[in-house]
Amino acid sequence: MEETIPFKSLHSREYQGHKKKVHSVAWNSNGTKLASGSVDQTARIWNIEPHGHSKVKDLELKGHTDSVDQLCWDPKHSDLVATASGDKSVRLWDARSGKCTQQAELSGENINITYRPDGTHVAVGNRDDELTILDVRKFNKHVHKQKFNYEVNEIAWNMSGDLFFLTTGQGNVEVLSYPDLSELDTLTAHTAGCYCIAIDPKGRYFAVGSADSLVSLWDISEMLCLRTFTKLESPVRTISFNHSGEYIASASEDFFIDIANVETGRTVHQIPCRAAMNSVEWNPKYNLLAYAGDDKKYHTDEGVFRIFGFDSS
Repeated sequence: MEETIPFKSLHSREYQGHKKKVHSVAWNSNGTKLASGSVDQTARIWNIEPHGHSKVKDLELKGHTDSVDQLCWDPKHSDLVATASGDKSVRLWDARSGKCTQQAELSGENINITYRPDGTHVAVGNRDDELTILDVRKFNKHVHKQKFNYEVNEIAWNMSGDLFFLTTGQGNVEVLSYPDLSELDTLTAHTAGCYCIAIDPKGRYFAVGSADSLVSLWDISEMLCLRTFTKLESPVRTISFNHSGEYIASASEDFFIDIANVETGRTVHQIPCRAAMNSVEWNPKYNLLAYAGDDKKYHTDEGVFRIFGFDSS
């Protein structure tokens, strides 16, 4: 059942709280809370009402001593969030109290983090192209640690958690089996480095964003490229499928976020933005798209993010 979203009549709202630019935005599993991670060394939790106009309260998560570069929520628990930081640590937090519940010290500056869909493991990538997998119950013990001899960018599990994807600086997607992490396939995806990956919530596809400014869509069972999305002109930094898997948002250093129909490949809407984007993520229940970038006001980082999809601004 295709839903038609009245994109042209929808608005964005702005959320201020961070003191420096926001690197990462992520929704919890039931779409009621958004977490934001910033260069200001904090994460914040925001209660977002999809149709609401109530004043938004936010909770600060303090403890990291360097930029919070990426964060993600436990897919099975709507109040547990994980943060990866340049301070070499990974932290798990309770979003109700704002307290850090677990902490793991790793060997490098962490830039990517993702949960396995069953909520049992967290995978972390660092600037030294090292992958660490942690068991959330025994957090300070590494389940797996591996250094790669090529640039590793964003990482992801498939929906069933038996495949693990690495995007690489060589333009490939490495497909590994999980949990043994043996190589199953190397997909030659792009002519330049692959930076980001998103898994369709219906489990049919995955998408890859590249430095060649293209987004490619892949059939996850056949491992074949179905189509490319070509509207962006700069390296693709961040991509996300909406909850129904019908739309894909992608963003770069271009001053717009592209929203395209997954099946036709056609652009249905573009959200103007004033800066290069670092993170876009659709809400898992509603057609709300959070986005954050390098916005500056008077030459200093602004520390805001925005959410598109409200009936009024």
